[in-house]
Amino acid sequence: MSEKVESLNFIEQIIEDDLKNNVNDGKVLTRFPPEPNGYLHIGHVKAICVNFEIAKKYGGKTNLRFDDTNPTTEDTEFVENIKKDIKWLGYDWEEREYFASDYFGQLYEFAVELIKKDLAYVDDSTPEEIAEQKGSPTKPGVANQYRSRSIEENLGLFEKMKNGDFPDGSRVLRAKIDMASPNMLMRDPVLYRIKHEHHHRTGDDWCIYPLYDFAHGQSDSIENITYSLCSLEFMNHRPLYNWFIEKLEIFPSRQIEFARMNVAYMITSKRRLKKLVEEKLVSGWDDPRMPTISGMRRKGYPAAALRIFCDKVGVAKRDNLIEVELLESCVRDELNKTSARVMGVLNPVKVVITNYPEGKSEELTALNNPEDETMGSRSMPFSREIYIEREDFMEDAPKKFFRLGPGKTVRLKNAYIIHCEDFVKNDEGEITEIRCIYYPDSKSGSDTSGIKAKGTLHWVSLAHAIEAEARMYGRLFTDETPTAHEGRDFMEFFNHESLKVLPKIYVEPSLRDIAPGTQIQFMRKAYFCVDPDSSSEKLIFNQTVDLKSSYKPK
Repeated sequence: MSEKVESLNFIEQIIEDDLKNNVNDGKVLTRFPPEPNGYLHIGHVKAICVNFEIAKKYGGKTNLRFDDTNPTTEDTEFVENIKKDIKWLGYDWEEREYFASDYFGQLYEFAVELIKKDLAYVDDSTPEEIAEQKGSPTKPGVANQYRSRSIEENLGLFEKMKNGDFPDGSRVLRAKIDMASPNMLMRDPVLYRIKHEHHHRTGDDWCIYPLYDFAHGQSDSIENITYSLCSLEFMNHRPLYNWFIEKLEIFPSRQIEFARMNVAYMITSKRRLKKLVEEKLVSGWDDPRMPTISGMRRKGYPAAALRIFCDKVGVAKRDNLIEVELLESCVRDELNKTSARVMGVLNPVKVVITNYPEGKSEELTALNNPEDETMGSRSMPFSREIYIEREDFMEDAPKKFFRLGPGKTVRLKNAYIIHCEDFVKNDEGEITEIRCIYYPDSKSGSDTSGIKAKGTLHWVSLAHAIEAEARMYGRLFTDETPTAHEGRDFMEFFNHESLKVLPKIYVEPSLRDIAPGTQIQFMRKAYFCVDPDSSSEKLIFNQTVDLKSSYKPK
């Protein structure tokens, strides 16, 4: 029998070829470089998994480096949440935590070196003038009069920029590359701008800050990153990345791009996600409807499910739209193995078991998870009055309705078989009470009644039930690609019905002291997670995912 040959993705093929040729002395060092200007989202999950998993596979390491070059939008709150999210996903950067701001001095010296080589100049043009001078993809750019400044003048002006002698927006430092390049990013990109802003780490030490394209690649080189793995939108940035490496003669980090994580009904623009937060369409960055790691964690998605999802999606060279049902299938598969089965009635109606003694209750045994016997069992109280789901009773039930109705018989999960004899309606015609009898010798595990019941219902004892709140979640958007419609705002597709609150559900008493973040399955309903705002005074359950999957592997 032949051994199974492992299929390598294209990045692994590149690395294995490099290892064979002893490139970088066989070292593999990757990095994850988030901007601390928002919360991480589903796209970042893929970037995190790709960088950490590939480094791990080849005995390498992964640095965490915050690209904190824009003091206007960055905050330590985002830094701390990013670290929390990465650790929750199951990855550890150990002591290798860095910031682009750690390198501000070195980056400044790199810029000075470019000026000395006549490869950078100070430009007094306005942003609008620079944009016009750059031309268009079909029209070459035009050099301005500042491009011919002498090296000495540029060095003097750049030092004055650093010293705070000029106001914001009055000057920038630009690379001197090629104003006619077919790649717009190579048309003398801006390297530094003036910002008299307080930085969350360096305070007021600097009033000039490097642009992403200048700070990013050079930070990679400073850290001797061997593989700069990033998503496809940075492909056009690679020539500039390599130009800096060549001209500065620094460590030759290699940029490799892979397909980004595009999931149906989700967006991965922090600017757009921020708009949802600011307009209070969601409760915050960690709203369970948000595609942020914090939101998915609050919704109850297990970290393992997200890692498995990324593995199933794989590493490709072309962007494509991934079905959200695949993500939900991964979540469901993981929760099926790890979550306890409990009773929760979301839309309750009372059932009175007329032949059960008044005032009596008994403890019944229920398995916590039939998929995992090691999770053990628990006791559930049973009494004369119980709640069942309103949808589990039908006054005029069709023949194949195997739930409760007049003259119908069902089993109560882990309890007895009951038979419906009557029901009560209020003046509005709503059923308020169902009256049944039970068969004492039909107890689960010791049934000697000989009675057959085709349907099984979940329930909770009315006298012992805990009142709680359930938050039911739908898609955040009504369109699977809300940002792909030319001339239309993505906000037009916001789903205002994406959250439905059930203020009064009833759950079994074993959940009284359940900890926030605990994932459970309400039998026959859905998977839920205990919300962080939940307490013993008010339990709040967030719907995680339905029990049944609509996903069909292609």
